[in-house]
Order: sequence, then C-alpha cells, then structure tokens
Amino acid sequence: MSVPRSARPPREWLLLLIALAVVGLIVVPLWSLTHSPQEQQQALSKWDARRVGHLLIGVPQAVCYLCCVWAGLILVRRYMEVLRQRAAFGYELLPTDEGARILPEDARPLSRKVDQTVSRRGPSILANMIRLGLNKYAISKSGPDVAEVVRTQADVEQARQVASMNTVNYLAWAIPAVGFLGTVLGLAEALIAPAKAEVKEGQTANERLKEYTEQTDAYLSQVTGHLGSAFDCTFVALALSLVLMYLLHTVQKAEETLVIDCQNYCQEHLLLRLYDPQPETAKG
Repeated sequence: MSVPRSARPPREWLLLLIALAVVGLIVVPLWSLTHSPQEQQQALSKWDARRVGHLLIGVPQAVCYLCCVWAGLILVRRYMEVLRQRAAFGYELLPTDEGARILPEDARPLSRKVDQTVSRRGPSILANMIRLGLNKYAISKSGPDVAEVVRTQADVEQARQVASMNTVNYLAWAIPAVGFLGTVLGLAEALIAPAKAEVKEGQTANERLKEYTEQTDAYLSQVTGHLGSAFDCTFVALALSLVLMYLLHTVQKAEETLVIDCQNYCQEHLLLRLYDPQPETAKG
C-alpha cells in the first residue's frame, strides 16, 4: 500500500540545516570584523566552568529540568503510539483491489475481520473508524450515513488527543513560571542583602571612609551575584520552554496528521467502494 502524502516526512530538517548555514555564513564573518581579537577572547573567557555551572545548576533550574524531562517522556510515549497506530495502514483491513466493491451483506464479515486483525495488536484509530463505518452501513445501507460516522469519529479522536495533552501543556507553562519565580527570589535576596555593619567608635574619618568603601563594595558584589543568579533561572527556563514547545508542536502535528490519514484511508478504501444503489430517474 502506498504511503499517504500527508504521512511522508517533510524536509524541514534539511531546510533548517540550510538556514543555519546561511545565517552562519553571514553572522560569523560580521562578528569577526566588528570585534577585535582581544574582545573575542574576552567574551569567550567569561564562559568558564564556574560560570557555566553557576548558570545551569540551582534549585529552580532543577525543577525546570524535572518538568521538561517529565513532559519529554510523555511526548516520546505519544510519538511512539503514533508510530504504532501508523502500522495499521499495512494490515489490509479492507479490500484494496481495483474495482472491488463493498455490499451491505459484506459489512458484518468485514467488521469481524477488522476486530480479529487488530485484537492482538492493540487499539487502533483506523480500525475503529472502519468498524463503526461498516456497522453503520450494515444497518442503514447508506453511504452518506457512513461518511458522517467516519467524520464524527475523526472529530472525537482529535478532541481526545487535545484533552489528553493537558498535562504537557501545563508543564510547558510551568517551566517559564518556575524560572520567573527563581528570578523573583533572586531579586528578593539581592534586596535583603545583609546591611553594612556599624562603624566602631574612635575611628578617624579616613578609617570610617575606608570602612564604608569596603562594605559598599562587598554589598554591591553580593547584590550583583544575586542578580546574576536570578536572571540565570529565567534564561534556563525560557530555553527549556522553547525546546519543549517544539517537541509539543511536532507530536501534535503527528497526531493530527494520523487522524487525517485515517480519514483519507476510509475515503479511498471504504466510502468510495460502498455499493449504494440509487433508483434510476426516468428520462422525460
């Protein structure tokens, strides 16, 4: 059986590689021309092991990682389910010979054949659409009624897929929320940094000025450190959110395409093969 057109993987990754090559050929030379070797070395030297560890490790970051991995595992399982469902297109659930027709008396035997074929392979969206359509045809003997049943079942499957994605949608929202929460906590710690110690009595003006200067420098250094940690949380959370949203989009697209391909299969091998005699209109 030929693969449905919508099931063929688009060449989006090839286009991504081309886009990366084009952007790299433009940005890298421009960056080299607008920055001196000293500036380039200074920019790269900031990202040492300590800086990278400070960026990636922390309590808010760990919570973001947990949410992302949890959602990622759910999406991987759902994508594997899509691949399993796609195997049903090769089960030969309906006659595919050219010119084959399905009569009303054939509906029940074909429905039992579908049940026997998929019973040992697990639930199948395609098989369920075919079974419901055949059962409706055995009762009503009307092609339009079968088409309505297939269309309604496709809407039900799409609604079920959307509803079952609620956990992933929540996690995709929770990751940036946790990142912003870490930012707020970091800002709060920066603002409530320990106050400067009181100046001791008997100090001269120079000693007091020196004491204030040292304490102010320490205070500003502490505030700067807290601010860096605060915005690191937001950066990590937003980066993870971008990755998760792409995976979510990919899986949703695969699930929606699966339902569309099931409808196309039913249209080609079920609806167009139904024998639906119509009384001939007398020519006047």
